[in-house]
Amino acid sequence: MFEGRYETLKEGASKMGPVAYWMSRDQRSRDNWALLFAQSLALERRIPLIVFFCLAPSFLGAALRQYGFMLRGLKEVEGSLAERSIPFILVKGEPPEAVPGFVKRHKVSELVTDFDPLKIKRGWRYAVASRIGIPFHMVDAHNIVPCRIASSKQEFAARTFRPRIQAKLEDFLTDFPRLRRHPHHSGIKAVFAIEETISELEIDRTVKEADWLKPGESEAQKALEGFIEKKLDKYADDRNDPTKDGQSNLSPYLHFGQISAQRVALEIIRNGAEGEGKKAFLEELIVRKELSDNFCHYNHDYDSVRGFPAWAKKTLDAHSGDRRELLFSLDELENARTYDQLWNASQMQMVKTGKMHGYMRMYWAKKILEWSGAPEAALGNAIYLNDKYELDGRDPNGYAGIAWAIGGVHDRAWAERKVTGKIRYMSYKGSRSKFDVDEYIRRWTG
Repeated sequence: MFEGRYETLKEGASKMGPVAYWMSRDQRSRDNWALLFAQSLALERRIPLIVFFCLAPSFLGAALRQYGFMLRGLKEVEGSLAERSIPFILVKGEPPEAVPGFVKRHKVSELVTDFDPLKIKRGWRYAVASRIGIPFHMVDAHNIVPCRIASSKQEFAARTFRPRIQAKLEDFLTDFPRLRRHPHHSGIKAVFAIEETISELEIDRTVKEADWLKPGESEAQKALEGFIEKKLDKYADDRNDPTKDGQSNLSPYLHFGQISAQRVALEIIRNGAEGEGKKAFLEELIVRKELSDNFCHYNHDYDSVRGFPAWAKKTLDAHSGDRRELLFSLDELENARTYDQLWNASQMQMVKTGKMHGYMRMYWAKKILEWSGAPEAALGNAIYLNDKYELDGRDPNGYAGIAWAIGGVHDRAWAERKVTGKIRYMSYKGSRSKFDVDEYIRRWTG
């Protein structure tokens, strides 16, 4: 059941204390391979299971919007785990110090955590492993096909990755076993106060919490059911029209792990009507999403120009001296003060809601490249804005998407132009041929 999904980061001598699951990327009680693996260890040894989340005081520029969504989701996790006699503990502090301290304090016998390809999470895991003496396991509960199983190297593009992952789907796209009420009690009773916890955070509070999307596992499931019932059959036609409510709105839930991508795929396959909508959505959910994890896992420069393919770096360097018609500062970009009203509208959609339409995210990043003095500045500004305002910022999908738009990652060379070289070009005029640009602008800047 768990073969291929986990790897042991550190061997060690098991003790008689509880098994602990350090929940990080996959913040849910349902359909969670890491939690199920941790429970299997505890049941086999007839010992308690405890779950904890380490709340770092800051995380890659996350603001109130992202912390609030995450913590409100974790509050639901606390309640659902309590129903299964599994305590949930919120631990505050920097993980390299707080996690080993938790392990020592609770006499943990084995530690389990989530797979995450981001560098900061790698650093956390490495630091924790160096400071504990017990077995430490990592489970990929985020991808349907575990990242290291899907491919052993960075894939060039979706066309090279697709056959690899499709060949392994039958083995991994399976039903989940049930999380059991845990029979071995730890005696721990811990409850965290949500509003008090949020109020104590020293974070940017100017980026307000989103009011159009409710966090948590239950709301994620409702969003999935609503998408299948009302939008999936038209998804192929509506997904690239920013004036239509055609997207699934599942990305924040997937980012915070409040719903499993594997659960989404299973429900889409079982309940969605056959057609282009289902095909298009599964391509994005499985191939494109997991390709982003592949990129960040195997390319440690995923947030740097150094991570761009050689052809893209060459063409951008060749056009580094080209005259830019206009340059916009980060402040001008953040406050949507450009001449391009379509771009301004996309920026305002992101600032106001925490979600920019997928088509506009591509256009948005490509224009930042045109308006920057160098690709390094464009990449830095795009990542900063994306991570500050998007609910699903600081995510492999975001890093890969921005690197695609600015640096040709997972793409090929196109017709050569000034400034952008052979990087794929998107234009205002081209957008007008695809959807009602004026309606989109009115909606977000009116």
